[in-house]
Amino acid sequence: MDSGKDTRLGAILLQLDYVHKQHIDEALEIQPVRAKRIGEILMELGYVEEDHVLEALSQQFDIPFETDLEGEIDEALAAKVPITFIRENEMAPFRVNGESIHVAVHDPVNLLPLGDLQLLLNSPVTPFICKKKDIQQIIDGYFSQQNVSATDMIDSIAGDEEEILSLDGESSERDLLDLANEAPIIKLINLMISGAVRERASDIHVEPFERDVSVRYRIDGVLYDKLTVPKSQQAAVVSRIKIMAKLNIAEQRLPQDGRIKILLSGKEIDIRVSSVPVQHGERVVMRILEKGNFLFGLEELGMGKRDYTALDKVIRNSHGIVLVTGPTGSGKSTTLYSSLQRVLSPDINVITVEDPVEYQMKGVGQIEVKPKIGLTFASALRSILRQDPDVILVGEIRDQETAEMAVHASLTGHLVFSTLHTNDSAGALTRLVNMGIEPFLVTSSTIAIVAQRLVRRICDHCKKEFIPDVESLNELGPKALKFEGKIAYQADGCVECQHRGYFGRTGIFEMMMMTPEIQEMTLRGVDSNAIKREARRGGMYSLRDDGTEKVFQGVTSIEEVLRVTRDDFMDNVPE
Repeated sequence: MDSGKDTRLGAILLQLDYVHKQHIDEALEIQPVRAKRIGEILMELGYVEEDHVLEALSQQFDIPFETDLEGEIDEALAAKVPITFIRENEMAPFRVNGESIHVAVHDPVNLLPLGDLQLLLNSPVTPFICKKKDIQQIIDGYFSQQNVSATDMIDSIAGDEEEILSLDGESSERDLLDLANEAPIIKLINLMISGAVRERASDIHVEPFERDVSVRYRIDGVLYDKLTVPKSQQAAVVSRIKIMAKLNIAEQRLPQDGRIKILLSGKEIDIRVSSVPVQHGERVVMRILEKGNFLFGLEELGMGKRDYTALDKVIRNSHGIVLVTGPTGSGKSTTLYSSLQRVLSPDINVITVEDPVEYQMKGVGQIEVKPKIGLTFASALRSILRQDPDVILVGEIRDQETAEMAVHASLTGHLVFSTLHTNDSAGALTRLVNMGIEPFLVTSSTIAIVAQRLVRRICDHCKKEFIPDVESLNELGPKALKFEGKIAYQADGCVECQHRGYFGRTGIFEMMMMTPEIQEMTLRGVDSNAIKREARRGGMYSLRDDGTEKVFQGVTSIEEVLRVTRDDFMDNVPE
């Protein structure tokens, strides 16, 4: 660069017209306190983007700035470098150009490791400044960049059982990707877990059969076959998972539950492990929970404006019970946490009782039930009332005692959030009465019931337009007929969604308010179908009605709505 020019980063950013002088002065003033570089401080203050700082660094150090590595990464190159080197130095090889290898670097001040990289790769290297997300992309895809396929790995496992069983399971303190060079069986389990996280799977199923072991991922609520392990390696695979979960590998006749805490690409992953004995061995299911990858805002759940406005108003009540119903895996916990996050403020005391605590919330006292020592939902709830709470979240109402405590809490000036396993909103009322709660207590405590399901989102990259026939609309229910002749969408499949046609999920909702009419019907002991009919007459949209609207908004497909609302036969009956 011309020696007459000011090569300080702040001066270059000024020259590029990305900041004003007062921004630089402000950053320089607080730099001694924060002990960070000027570029980092300007980004923290919101005056510049990462791209702006990297462009200025490119000029300052005379190193090219690669704005996007999408599609540029040579998978074989990254596999030649230890993952610890890539993470610690924030540099990784990504492209071969003639005799030189191009290397992504995030910090051009720290170029000394380039010499080590040159020795590792046995080739000249050329640095390119790249964004942090591009380096992270290489780290995230590290296992897929190994030159060992899952099949090759399985073939190499034979004979490793003794080594596997001697491991002490203390590797949870290390990043999963750091264990890439361990024994083949360990590599296989690591590959299984990292692949599941990468594909957004919620569960991994390891299922033994007569001749082999099937590994399946649950992605967006649907199971997909991923891998078949030889029967000879069944004990090794199950033992390794049980060691990681600190379970008893000698006990194969009784069900066991455990937990694995690991790091993957620097992210904390919590895995709940359940093993049960079946005919051909032990069946293991791993539920994956990414810490910090949660907390949707209430407006992000997928509620229509009608239900969102009503729920937002309801959760600001000073007392009463708000129930969320639906089967396991229908997103009830997410809705409760989002509601809790909306009402959370420094001037209220919020306490939860959960089984287990799935997501940690700042400013909330969270209690995990432990039935083995007598800490149940009911006993915890009894103690909570002495903790002067304003808002209480009860993970699930499972029995009469818990239901009575929740009702008592709501009637003594507390706002209570909880869940029930019922098919629809009206069924929650009859379930509480059947549990032994007096109908007058149910009506005086309950203020709203939300039923929900999760439907898969159609992939935006490949969805196809079509006009549904009248027969399909009739199957969705009477309210769907108003969409006759309108455009809907159906799933197709492309590379972006791995040819599934769907990517991600959203909720469909049914929100029933406790109107005087519904209160009166509950007191009379009317069945849930009659209550639902009354609620729909009062303007409630059923699960299928809400799903139908999302079909014609291009969010999901008719098949998805019908798949998750098969039990809602009442939706085909006009009010």
